[in-house]
Amino acid sequence: MTDLIQVEQRDGIVWVTINRPEKKNALTQQMYTDLTQALEHAERDSSVAAVVLQGADENFTAGNDLHDFLAMEELDESAPPFEFLFTLSRLTVPVIASVDGVAIGIGTTILLHCDLVLVSERAKLALPFIHLGLVPEAASSQLLPLLCGHLRASELLLLGDTIDATKALNYGLVNQVVAHDALAEQTAALAAALAAKPVVGLRATKRLLKQPTEAVADRISREAAIFIKALKSDAAREAIAETLHGKRR
Repeated sequence: MTDLIQVEQRDGIVWVTINRPEKKNALTQQMYTDLTQALEHAERDSSVAAVVLQGADENFTAGNDLHDFLAMEELDESAPPFEFLFTLSRLTVPVIASVDGVAIGIGTTILLHCDLVLVSERAKLALPFIHLGLVPEAASSQLLPLLCGHLRASELLLLGDTIDATKALNYGLVNQVVAHDALAEQTAALAAALAAKPVVGLRATKRLLKQPTEAVADRISREAAIFIKALKSDAAREAIAETLHGKRR
């Protein structure tokens, strides 16, 4: 792990900070590799309730470092950026994005794979692939229409204009817009709320949420099988006992 990706684990939460402020946290190949390693480690650790992704020094990330990208001799699905995206998309551990400043390109498409997204009031999101003669990545051509509808997805991907935090909220790209000076506190509170939940339940629920669309009866059956197994677990029995005794609300 390099200093450009900082990882700290405390109280059941893994905090991952993109730390290249002089470049607005633009991502290099090595940074993608480090991010992948951090996510894989969090996924393997059964004590981790959530991962928080954030950027250093008042920006989330300006996206790919284009000089670094163009310097690659070969680019295929095994390249670090795509390995990171595959890993992020497969996680069962919940991911919180805490977004301040710019979130450009993959800085925005990352959010489509997060489970909870907080942005500051001054956040700026953009998907400028069209300006570069490129196409969307991170499955955004599929996820954006599902999330905000075809017309809004077309606006974001065909025009590539920057949108502010309020518009991102209206489009369903984020959960909440908070004051700049309250972002860190609100993120910590949200992470603590997840950390207070049974980890097995969090991961099982996320796994269900990420399942492809299926017939309602099939989903009831899938949920029932997981529900019955969970009900027999020590974690569920402890949580139910605490609820019955008024320790949980």
